[in-house]
Amino acid sequence: MNCRDARLLLHAWLDDELDAADSLALTRHLADCADCTQRVRVHVQLRDALRKAELYRPASTKLRERIAAQLPRPAGLARAAVAARSPRSGWRFAVAALAALFVIAASFAGWQTLQLRRQDSNALIAAAVSDHVRSLLPGHLIDVRTSDQHTVKPWFDGRVDFSPQVKDLSAQGFELVGGRLDVLDGRQVAALVYRRHLHMINVFQWPGGAAIAGSAHTRDGYRVLQWNQDGLHFVAVSSVAEGDLQAFMRAFRGTPAPAGESTH
Repeated sequence: MNCRDARLLLHAWLDDELDAADSLALTRHLADCADCTQRVRVHVQLRDALRKAELYRPASTKLRERIAAQLPRPAGLARAAVAARSPRSGWRFAVAALAALFVIAASFAGWQTLQLRRQDSNALIAAAVSDHVRSLLPGHLIDVRTSDQHTVKPWFDGRVDFSPQVKDLSAQGFELVGGRLDVLDGRQVAALVYRRHLHMINVFQWPGGAAIAGSAHTRDGYRVLQWNQDGLHFVAVSSVAEGDLQAFMRAFRGTPAPAGESTH
């Protein structure tokens, strides 16, 4: 796939609307093409910015007064009551009605923001499971194959713009197999691969994200855990039993980074 083809498929890929073959081809292209990866980052940043609740702005006092002045006056039998009211009481009623409308609008905006965040989370989980499944295809699991954390971590230098956490968890029953570059939901991420018996565990990580406790999900028979630690966001995907994946997260979070290695 070339850059021209990638640009044509980019929006559909971000919306998870491509079939497996096109999605795999585009993912491979993004892993090798810095220009297209940067284009993905720009689209994702724009999408995230448009969804932020901070874009909501309350109406100014002058705007509220203009709307209140243009509100239709009651007709029929209510005219006598309106005539009996003082101008001030009528204005207060209009402002109160307008304030109620703003409360309803703000509540709806908050609900809509919550729904968008849930959709973002669902899309991320779907993308993580999809990447995990693709990695199990022959030749797609590992870029650097070794159980030595001191080999895997330096391999990412210059390939990602952050320092990923790579930990030896063999004592806890999780063997480090290696690592690779991947693209998850439009982001270039570091992917570590661990083995638990016959099951593979993909651990995706990248900078950022609000602080969250471990959140668990199940999709298409795969288990997904998300957590944040030391300024990095982690997503672990595997077909292992739920207890095993929880044990992996606890082991990863509880094991300190190797001495002398920064996590940023």
